Amino acid sequence: MNRPRITTVLSSTVEATDIKTITFPYTGDVKPGQFFMIWIPGVDEIPMSVSQITSDMVGITFRNIGDATHALYDFEKGDHIGIRGPYGNGFTLIGKRLLFVGGGTGIGMLAPLVEQAKKNKRVATVILGVKTKNQLFFEDRFQRTGATVLISTDDGSMGYKGLASELAKDIIIKEQIDAVYTCGPEQMMSALLGFCNTIPFQASLERYMKCAIGICGQCCIGNGLRVCVDGPIFDGATLKNIKDFGLYRRDAAGRKILF
Repeated sequence: MNRPRITTVLSSTVEATDIKTITFPYTGDVKPGQFFMIWIPGVDEIPMSVSQITSDMVGITFRNIGDATHALYDFEKGDHIGIRGPYGNGFTLIGKRLLFVGGGTGIGMLAPLVEQAKKNKRVATVILGVKTKNQLFFEDRFQRTGATVLISTDDGSMGYKGLASELAKDIIIKEQIDAVYTCGPEQMMSALLGFCNTIPFQASLERYMKCAIGICGQCCIGNGLRVCVDGPIFDGATLKNIKDFGLYRRDAAGRKILF
């Protein structure tokens, strides 16, 4: 597991402006919220949360934003990548009436979780938050589950004008929500946690990773928690005691980078 296994890209699909989904064969057990280390030969190895899960295939959805994702964006069906994983823990469904809040590419990794929730006959409300409507993706996929799907855009080009966390706050106040699940910009998730009070909360964190098996310490947060093995899914009680949550991350050299 801890060495990249070469596999073949099954499909490469543009979802929105600069956002793509790549699928590859995988027959093992994968839980919503877990991630793979994706090796782009000659470029880099980076963590990617799963956005599609079937009995024989896994998908990852990402934005073309850096050297590694720029190279991966050009990959097409039949090309080869290396994979390690899956790693980390997954989400745990709690309660009946659930709220899912996705921001940016964080929307992608919530899709398998919402699909699982609806199969388990949970009542799901999904908020998809993007800067502008051209960045929206997976809306139809969420709607096919039967979930209530709400859109927020920073510029008001579609749906609610404002932040996804603000729209979520209104829902939390007005409706009986049993648990909240989120992935996206960390400041959004931090604001959302502040609205939840006693409501169970789970969030997916992203940090720079090297080993992904808890050895190097590159992805440490708070008081020695490692995102790769202790996360990437953390509950609200844990996050409230992590002082860097929503404030800063560390780059490859360990320097603090403010959000």
